[in-house]
Amino acid sequence: MLLHYKEIGEGKPLVILHGLFGTSDNWQTHAKKLGEYFRVILVDQRNHGHSPWSEEFTYEHLADDLERLIVHLEIEQFILIGHSMGGKTAMYYSQKYPNRLEKMVVVDIGIKRYPMHHNEIIKGIKSIDLSTIASRSAAEQAMIPFVDSYGVRQFLLKNLYWVEKGKLAWRMNVDVLEREMEEILAPIPSIEVWTPTLFLRGAMSNYILDEDWDAIEEIFPDATLETIDNAGHWVHSEQPDEFIEKVLGFIIR
Repeated sequence: MLLHYKEIGEGKPLVILHGLFGTSDNWQTHAKKLGEYFRVILVDQRNHGHSPWSEEFTYEHLADDLERLIVHLEIEQFILIGHSMGGKTAMYYSQKYPNRLEKMVVVDIGIKRYPMHHNEIIKGIKSIDLSTIASRSAAEQAMIPFVDSYGVRQFLLKNLYWVEKGKLAWRMNVDVLEREMEEILAPIPSIEVWTPTLFLRGAMSNYILDEDWDAIEEIFPDATLETIDNAGHWVHSEQPDEFIEKVLGFIIR
């Protein structure tokens, strides 16, 4: 499928992939800053944002979707940034299309299988009865018993949009994302990639642990690890200035 995308800036192409339950809109502020140096392409992955929905949802599909977009845009080589699920898409893409990438930035995700940890978020999303709830405030109230973090609730509620007056709908394909959660949490194949790669983690996140690094380096030998203090999994939104500084320091040099 051809993914929905937006472009900001001019120059060398730089593609950004959002994470699970996210959209390209989450990266608008960073894209404007990076757009001072690059042609930034913000992408909605399938079953997210304005991109088409599909019953098929694997990292191979996500990587192939990206390749179709790259061909459509007539891009030969580019820099790729991916956060969380988008980081796994980026790693899978680098394995399947190794000659496409000049550099890659993987934000707060590793190569391993992750345990199920989205149960409460899914319950919170499904607690919103769109046949009766007709306001964002009511949607948030329904979600509070399951998602206690205000920031996470606001992040999730950005996926709601008005189909018509008084009628809300999700821009994400909740049923397929829930069904394919094991696939989303699956490990990356053990295929060596020599793309220069920056793994960027939040110091308060547990997605990339110190003991994970040896296994990551076996697959990505030309990789470095940077840690941003006072940041969790959403490192780019929690410490945006330091995030941009580290990303630019890696991709410009």
